[in-house]
Amino acid sequence: MKRPFLLGLTGSIGMGKSTTAAMFADAGVPVWDADACVQDLYAKGGAAVAPIAAAFPEAVQDGAVSRDALKARLSQDKQFLARLESIVHPLTTQSRKAFIAAHGDADLILLDIPLLFETGADQGCDATLVVSASPEIQRARVLDRPGMTQAQLELILARQMPDAQKRARATYVIETRTLEQTREDVRHLIAQIKEARDA
Repeated sequence: MKRPFLLGLTGSIGMGKSTTAAMFADAGVPVWDADACVQDLYAKGGAAVAPIAAAFPEAVQDGAVSRDALKARLSQDKQFLARLESIVHPLTTQSRKAFIAAHGDADLILLDIPLLFETGADQGCDATLVVSASPEIQRARVLDRPGMTQAQLELILARQMPDAQKRARATYVIETRTLEQTREDVRHLIAQIKEARDA
């Protein structure tokens, strides 16, 4: 039996990554979501709570990891992110492997990973998909979010790999201009991958 084809999905903020991932799920493709995984790890009883409490006691409140406390620490301590990632990344890798094993009979699995290239997770994928949009569309979408400011957007963009760089490294690129067109592109890509697998 063939193992599932692993497609890594990424895209900068406001490019439509979550919407595109949902379209794959609607089409019956199992989707592993890195953000949702981290949320579970940080929640009460999550696997990251104890190791984070041991390293950064102030970051755990009421038995769960406080994202606000992490953000506050991050703004004061430049080394903090690397130490936090050394705890969280192995746990997300474990979750991802378990998800792939649990869906071993699928033709295709989508791995939704915001920092796909930055963390080297693309190395474990058969192909990568970057969702993209023009800077104007991206800016408009992000600034439309409640509480989002221009300064916050600049800060987020400064931390992410530039869109042009992601596009250059991707196997596939989908431009998310309209929902209809994006859904059509997703359908087409799924068919293309399945066809290549069956060939």
